Amino acid sequence: MRRFATFACAAALYGCAAVGPDYERPRLDLPAHYPGTEAAGAPGETLRSDWWALYRDPVLDRLVAAAFQRNADLKIAVARIEETDANLREAGAALFPEIDLGATANRSRISANTATPVPSGVPLLRNDFRLTFSTSFELDFWGKLRRAQEAARALALASRYGRDTVALSLAGLVTQTYFALRSLDAQIAVSRRSLATREETLATVRERLAGGIASDLDLAQAQSARADAATQVRDLLRQRALLEHQLAALTGQLDLAVPAGKRAGLPVPPVPPAGLPSTLLARRPDVRQAEEQLVAANAEIGVARAQQLPALSLTGYLGAESAALSDLLSSSSGIFLLGLGLAQPVIDAGRYQARTEAAVARQQQAREAYRKSVETAFREVADALVSLRQSTESEVDYDARRDAARRALAAARTRYESGYSAYLEVLDAQRTLNDAELAYLRNRQTRLTASVDLMKALGGGWKDVTPVAQ
Repeated sequence: MRRFATFACAAALYGCAAVGPDYERPRLDLPAHYPGTEAAGAPGETLRSDWWALYRDPVLDRLVAAAFQRNADLKIAVARIEETDANLREAGAALFPEIDLGATANRSRISANTATPVPSGVPLLRNDFRLTFSTSFELDFWGKLRRAQEAARALALASRYGRDTVALSLAGLVTQTYFALRSLDAQIAVSRRSLATREETLATVRERLAGGIASDLDLAQAQSARADAATQVRDLLRQRALLEHQLAALTGQLDLAVPAGKRAGLPVPPVPPAGLPSTLLARRPDVRQAEEQLVAANAEIGVARAQQLPALSLTGYLGAESAALSDLLSSSSGIFLLGLGLAQPVIDAGRYQARTEAAVARQQQAREAYRKSVETAFREVADALVSLRQSTESEVDYDARRDAARRALAAARTRYESGYSAYLEVLDAQRTLNDAELAYLRNRQTRLTASVDLMKALGGGWKDVTPVAQ
């Protein structure tokens, strides 16, 4: 028995090299920096996970915190982590033998009228009591169980990165929705001022009509302009209500009411540091998730290949058996069994080879999915940088357009009140100013959206940036 046990232990220890390929990260040739940007900075550039705090808005901070606490999608991702952790513990437990406790008690009777007579003195009734500890354990000679544990560990990490991906997307959606709501607040303020101005103009036109220096056409145009401004205010209020409902669903607070912002404008987006290296993409949670899924698929090849090789199993039990319960624990009642089994697929019609080929194909799919995730991340960062840069440069022109529209409206009013022009000039100037102010605000919202897209694409924000409210 000592020789048998020594052989079994040696066989178990011999299988130290697991079959199947060891993981190697695919090589991806990415540019050192993004199109239209400066040379990349140091690869050690750190990212902050609470990137929304860069906007320094307490209301936004509370909304993101509420979303992290109550959002259903994030809770699903957390539950998925718990599932993969349990799978990992199960895969680890397979490396150790399972010992079962068994206890039986039987009472049987044999026939006295069989072809073979029962010897005299042999009782027809007999008892049998049995108590054993038993095990059946597959020796991980080819590393199948270790490869399965490697795959389970990678999937557990992937689920964590999946949770981080959901959190990043959730924070981005909450932030962009909040800024869209704040943009509507500013647009509503502009539209209400425009409505008030057109109501004042309508009153002036009525006075001039009563004095005989204005026409019915001027009155009809002023009434139409006033109704158009009122309709615009109501439509913006409707859009704001829908965005508030979306924020309520995202944060899990169905009775959420976000008060109108005290500021008429919107914050200036944080400016990214120069020379962001493309190596930062490796820190994105979705890229890490894709890589861990590739690690798992790579390990599954080893599991499939090991199934084609002989399987060694160790079985045995240790216990006691006795006809009398009082003698069950006596030294003479001891029993044991120790056995080593080997099973090798001989004729399987190509079943296990097909499983191996399927595992290889899944690994190739995972490798291309990882490559695609990196390429997509690079494109998203490049797109966000372009959008942020172009909208920032366009803001100068939108601001100039707004100032020019204000001067044009003042001149049109002076000309109309002096009788040098028709009311149509005032109406056109009012519409132009209203459109210019709304376009300026929407471009600022585009800047904010692009800045959020950039932080999502990078997987985080940066430090030492203070946005300024305007």
